[in-house]
Amino acid sequence: MKTTVFKEKHEQMGGKMVPFAGYYMPVQFEGVTAEHETVRNVLGVFDVSHMGEFWVEGPKALELIQWVSSNDASVLHDGKVQYTCFPNDKGGIVDDFLVYRFNEEKYLLVVNASNIEKDFDWLNKQNADIGAKLTNASGEISQLAVQGPLALKAMQKLTDENLEEMPFFTFKEMPFAGVENVIVSITGYTGSDGCEIYVRNEDALKVYEAVLEAGEECGIKPIGLAARDTLRLEAGLCLYGNDIDETTSPIEAGLGWVTKFSKDFVNRDNLLKQKEEGVSRRLVGFELLEKGISRKDYQIVDENGQSIGKVTSGTMSPTLKKPIGMGYVNKPHTKAGTIIYIQIRGKAFKAQVVKLPFYKKP
Repeated sequence: MKTTVFKEKHEQMGGKMVPFAGYYMPVQFEGVTAEHETVRNVLGVFDVSHMGEFWVEGPKALELIQWVSSNDASVLHDGKVQYTCFPNDKGGIVDDFLVYRFNEEKYLLVVNASNIEKDFDWLNKQNADIGAKLTNASGEISQLAVQGPLALKAMQKLTDENLEEMPFFTFKEMPFAGVENVIVSITGYTGSDGCEIYVRNEDALKVYEAVLEAGEECGIKPIGLAARDTLRLEAGLCLYGNDIDETTSPIEAGLGWVTKFSKDFVNRDNLLKQKEEGVSRRLVGFELLEKGISRKDYQIVDENGQSIGKVTSGTMSPTLKKPIGMGYVNKPHTKAGTIIYIQIRGKAFKAQVVKLPFYKKP
């Protein structure tokens, strides 16, 4: 089991440590609901050092990214971040990831922890005839996510760069907490404001201590993976392995907005056909209208008890105080307002399809 450089610090702060994506990670500290509300109301800090980072460099860097990515990286300028996915050659998704453009010959790809080896193998396979320079730097970089309405205000104390003026989905390399060349990006996976901080492992503990100290007067707390999941679900954000995987297409998953047919990419023609002809199922959000919590793989049925889909994510929303979920349903049942039923322990619980996201920051 791998560990991040913050393991002992997490244990000192009372983190409940569990195996996750091959790492030993804190699932919670104070409790899921309390941690969730801390992020929504003030700010919290997550250790997300288990995420993967790949450098793509050289004259062929953009050519490779354009081929493997569903989105159009040619529109990026230096300091811009883009959300996208790797389509596979069977109509599904290898992974979803972020692209960071440093310059025309230097990009950073940030991928999901559970997919690091698979993604790097996929990239190398696709790169065989292109020839970009690929480096897997996942073991050298630590990452912290500071999220919440007071996140940027608190982190401003640690740098002379104006964090609060940086647009969403941009980044800069900067001196931060007394450490040179820290990458700070205005991104996150919670639906709240905040930033993500990439730092070399040897400097990571120093930066973590500084982050906790800078956020202390605002009420910062360490946040575990369980609250990260409830936060992202409220924000209607897909989790790889649940809401998207090798069998779900970007069109089915509602990721048409990051699938740009103005360029060529892996499996483009098949996905374009899906867009033009329509798909038989789509990922939707739903709210349960009765007490009950849906979980991954629970069956979704119609009023006659006929199966029409499957739940991919579900929880009790700490912010909205109601049970919410996402799942794939057959096309006739995808419209907002449609009544569906979730099978929970042999009983059908009434639910309603709703527009995503469930939560929008004020």
